[in-house]
Amino acid sequence: MKAVFLDRGSFAANTRFDFSDLVSHYDEYQITDASDTLSRIQNADIVITNKVILNADILSQAPKVKYILILATGTNNVDLSYCQANQIQVDNIEGYSTDTVPEHTFAMLLALKRNLLSYQQAMKDGKWANSDHFCLRDFPLTDLANTNMIIIGSGALGQRVKNIAEAFNMNTYFAERKGQTQCREGYLPFERALKIADVITLHCPLTDNTKNMIAEAEFALMKPSTLLINTGRGGLVSETALSTAIKTQQIAGAAFDVATQEPMPADHPLQALTDYPNFLLTPHVAWASDGAMQKLANIAQQKLTNFVEVITSNDS
Repeated sequence: MKAVFLDRGSFAANTRFDFSDLVSHYDEYQITDASDTLSRIQNADIVITNKVILNADILSQAPKVKYILILATGTNNVDLSYCQANQIQVDNIEGYSTDTVPEHTFAMLLALKRNLLSYQQAMKDGKWANSDHFCLRDFPLTDLANTNMIIIGSGALGQRVKNIAEAFNMNTYFAERKGQTQCREGYLPFERALKIADVITLHCPLTDNTKNMIAEAEFALMKPSTLLINTGRGGLVSETALSTAIKTQQIAGAAFDVATQEPMPADHPLQALTDYPNFLLTPHVAWASDGAMQKLANIAQQKLTNFVEVITSNDS
């Protein structure tokens, strides 16, 4: 049985993957361009990928593929409908990032609330040394306690964020799905949630229903003091509307770990926002603590083991 790992380079070098022990032939590539995908999977039984696109056109030319292991929670890089119709089993990895993503969320949130970047720059500029007082308080400092956090996405990540927020004495609410006429118990209607939010944090998948879920109309509902945190997917928020909201101070600030185009080109609209002290941008690393990546690798190892054992059992 032949397996191919298409984008090993998206993980840290110290993350241990032991896939080669499970198959008779194993190929590993640090990166796979779209032009190389077909040639690398064409004779494979098992395809392991993080973000490489596997659409119907490519998969239809690789009839030996029986199993696709996506080393991520999201599955939007694989044509699941084609796989289902053609008896290709697809597994993704869940539950590995329930510490790292919430912790990154709060790191970004606290940096905004305490104006850490502005104070760090002030220190570099020597402003404290030249201050008339023992402290330098040139930028606002605001607390998390007693503020309203709206969480969009009530899965494992959203639940973990809720727990941490409550430890900060925040008021936490889950928002109902946008456009729903009925509101589930324990949720707030989407538009009402945006209106009362001091912090909005996104932890839902990117689908046709959630694409550009927050755009001009949604920013117009928010308070000027609202902070928006996105460690989910870039397409959840209209980047054009976000740019306007930051530049016109329609909201107090935002922090993003994701974008619609990754890796982000130098002329991407979010790059320009990094000149603003109330906008933080990190390069899709919220998921990628050392511990989380190794946990992902361990889960992946077990999933591949399970698949190989079933195939071996059926063949015997």
